Amino acid sequence: MKNKEIKELSTEELKQKLAEFKKESANLKIAHFVTPLENPLLIRKTRRTVARLATELTNRENQ
Repeated sequence: MKNKEIKELSTEELKQKLAEFKKESANLKIAHFVTPLENPLLIRKTRRTVARLATELTNRENQ
């Protein structure tokens, strides 16, 4: 998800996406631990998306 797409989401949508990506990140980590993933860079991508979503949510709460 790109920053432009994230900024267009409502606060409730941000919270839903954040929970969704956190769950996906945890599932990828577990799957990679059991059997190496075909594309392990997906873990990095989801982790960074979680960080982007959390940052935008924090910025909105502080304003």
